[in-house]
Amino acid sequence: MALIVQKYGGTSVGSVERIQNVARRVAKWKNAGHDVVVVVSAMSGETNRLIDLARSIQPIPDRRELDVVASTGEQVTIGLLSMALMSLGVPAKSYNGSQVRLLTDSAHTKARILEIDSKNIQTDLRSGKVVVVAGFQGVDADGNITTLGRGGSDTSGVAIAAALGADECQIFTDVDGVYTTDPRLVPEARRLSTITFEEMLEMASLGSKVLQIRSVEFAGKYRVKLRVLSSLTDPDIALNEEENSGTLITFEEDKMMETALVSGIAFNRDEAKVTVLGVPDTPGVAFKILKPISDANIEVDVIVQNVSTDGKTDFSFTVHRNDFERTLESLKIVAKDIGARDVTGDDKICKVGLVGVGMRSHVGVASKMFEALSKEGVNIQMISTSEIKITAVIDEKYMELAVRALHQEFDLATSN
Repeated sequence: MALIVQKYGGTSVGSVERIQNVARRVAKWKNAGHDVVVVVSAMSGETNRLIDLARSIQPIPDRRELDVVASTGEQVTIGLLSMALMSLGVPAKSYNGSQVRLLTDSAHTKARILEIDSKNIQTDLRSGKVVVVAGFQGVDADGNITTLGRGGSDTSGVAIAAALGADECQIFTDVDGVYTTDPRLVPEARRLSTITFEEMLEMASLGSKVLQIRSVEFAGKYRVKLRVLSSLTDPDIALNEEENSGTLITFEEDKMMETALVSGIAFNRDEAKVTVLGVPDTPGVAFKILKPISDANIEVDVIVQNVSTDGKTDFSFTVHRNDFERTLESLKIVAKDIGARDVTGDDKICKVGLVGVGMRSHVGVASKMFEALSKEGVNIQMISTSEIKITAVIDEKYMELAVRALHQEFDLATSN
């Protein structure tokens, strides 16, 4: 039979009843003869509660100690789920990140996985146990507890699946798959039965909350087969029905995908724009601006540099809204050093983007997108493109209007 890694998010384990439902679902797969490893998040809201506790003591918490505090949420979940499985007669054993020996670098609160020692997990699987692993966390070379940042449990799940050579990594969440856009915003949004890794990666980069971008990158790098499906269905649903439900994220492009101009629309309101004004247009200036941002472990996305006028240019880029103030502080020093005129910012922007492998073989997608936004009076501040993605940075207040207009313009409510 197969080796399955299942990951359950905070909503899926948000109460004792839901943890017991997860145990019933896992037991179903185990009793069918599969080897099962389960990766879990903290109960919904718990990580935020722990971070708030830390901030009540220290407004800007020490990052090492914040990781110590924030990582405890998952430890509660793994213990409770293991006990729930045992109560169903399923042998189970829990591991936190350090017990697995999920080795990371030392970038506290944003650590990256270096390697995973899977020996203990494999030993327990051979003895017939379900292994329950705490997501979101690891340990550095010095034994310090680390956490993986936003969406880190997804990354843990995919990384463990890669280390074990799992047949499939199933991401259970509160939605039943990947949609053409967020159905809470556009009720007509349609669930996709399959999507390519390229498309999923681009949608995650635009802010799609279904999967965290690092987990998709991991899956692509190590060729891990992913499936997104709902944990809120009846846990006793027939196994053959469940294993074919949700959205399969595949490496193979469907033969009909050329006719699907756009597969989905993703958006992200957690964005901020920073502009360095009057930058000397000389070699190396972009490096001087972005190096301190990189050194602070701040991720930069859309970058635009204006045409040089009189030897000066403006340099703009986007960062996550949580990093906005730190970015501005870092650039004030840089601006003086490079002779820039000023540094400005706007933390009321968002990104809206089209994604689809069909763009490779179709023309006019960008013009159709911009025309649709223009008809709604939406001004575009920045534009970024790739082979299968077009992203527009717009004022946050127009986000919902823009998403609905584009979903209708590209007829995504019906199968193409």
